[in-house]
Amino acid sequence: MQTIIEPFRIKSVEPIYFTTKAERRDILEKAGFNPFRIHADHVLIDLLTDSGTSAMSSNQWAGIMQGDESYAGSASFFRFEKTVRDITGFRIVIPVHQGRAAEKILFSVIGGSGKYFISNTLFDTTRANIEFSGSTGIDLPCAEGKIPSVPAPFKGNIDTEALEAVIRDKGAKNIPMVIMTITNNSGGGQPVSMRNIRETGRICRQHGIPFFIDACRFAENSYFIRQREEGYADKSIPEIAREIFSYADGCTMSAKKDAFANIGGFLALDDLDLAIRCRNMLIITEGFTTYGGLAGRDLEAIAIGLKEVMDENYLAYRIRSIEYLGDKLVKAGVPVMQPAGGHAVYIDAKAMLPHIPVDAYPGQALVCALYEEGGIRSVEIGSLMFGKYDQGGRLLPAAMELVRLAIPRRVYTQSHIDYVAEVIIAVFRHKECIKGLRILEETPLLRHFTARLEPLK
Repeated sequence: MQTIIEPFRIKSVEPIYFTTKAERRDILEKAGFNPFRIHADHVLIDLLTDSGTSAMSSNQWAGIMQGDESYAGSASFFRFEKTVRDITGFRIVIPVHQGRAAEKILFSVIGGSGKYFISNTLFDTTRANIEFSGSTGIDLPCAEGKIPSVPAPFKGNIDTEALEAVIRDKGAKNIPMVIMTITNNSGGGQPVSMRNIRETGRICRQHGIPFFIDACRFAENSYFIRQREEGYADKSIPEIAREIFSYADGCTMSAKKDAFANIGGFLALDDLDLAIRCRNMLIITEGFTTYGGLAGRDLEAIAIGLKEVMDENYLAYRIRSIEYLGDKLVKAGVPVMQPAGGHAVYIDAKAMLPHIPVDAYPGQALVCALYEEGGIRSVEIGSLMFGKYDQGGRLLPAAMELVRLAIPRRVYTQSHIDYVAEVIIAVFRHKECIKGLRILEETPLLRHFTARLEPLK
């Protein structure tokens, strides 16, 4: 196969700081065996998240210099608004400082006790904002999405039969919204098919339930549709994206993902009454309606990035880069989510570490082992992030125990990824030495961000 080269040249670099294995062991202990608590200077390759960690283009940096910092009516906002409208087709665009702010506003307005939000799979902040409003989040991933080792083209799909069953059980009046996360981050970064989006939109319209897209990685999902779904091979990425949004009533987006921006996001919709309520909340919590907690320069960078991300040469490189790492790990026998996702490779920690029970957090144990071995920071997507407790205090584990290696956009080269693969394979070869963990400190919501743990004796 012809080498897929980076479709860009590097103009500016920053240093990477090296540590020894002994130093990293000490750093881990002081951080309570939680990589979120580790100073970035002590990380060699940072795959904790692809959110806000991308490298911006020269055009984006040039746009920053043109940012209009007017409090109201900023010219940068109107350029931002036009770009979002052109891509999504939604008339009303509400800027926010990042995606979870859009979620906070939306769920505060329409959520509440006794209500249910349904999704293919909710990510951590989305679920936390739903629960903070008093509502309950329900995940309905498709059957194939629950089996990491079995490849399928659209493992991020929602189970539409289960969706209809839940609507009958809970009642449409108690379901303020169905949310489709594209790509499905908690489900291994897997894409959702256009057919599934279309059918979900039809079911929601039939029952009068608003249907929203969590659009953080809409361009990557659009590329997968073009590559894998019949009838889309000759369509452009903007055409596919516009069709995705045409089946929905609105969307939220963290522009820190598929817009290459370091901060920002938006809520876009057509419902004027809902928009008025959301804008009122925006002014109280974020800022005026034409800046929403963002500087004008950030609005400029997002508008430019939203166009750049739909470049097909970039998307081909992006998806192939993720596949490259996944292929190397599969060849070495490392159990991973197959096929590779759009923004990350997910290791199946439950399969890799069968000697560690779920209540000893095998995903977090693997995350710590990768950092100690090679200075690689990753994140657990399992029972530390999503686990709950029953009334007796026993852990209700997550559906899967995954470790996500999220690749920042336009940041690392092939040699960096080769190094990552070497570290993972080295850990895999001595996996029986990895010990489970127990929690020492935790918070009621989003505990994985700040929890402290220690190894089991």
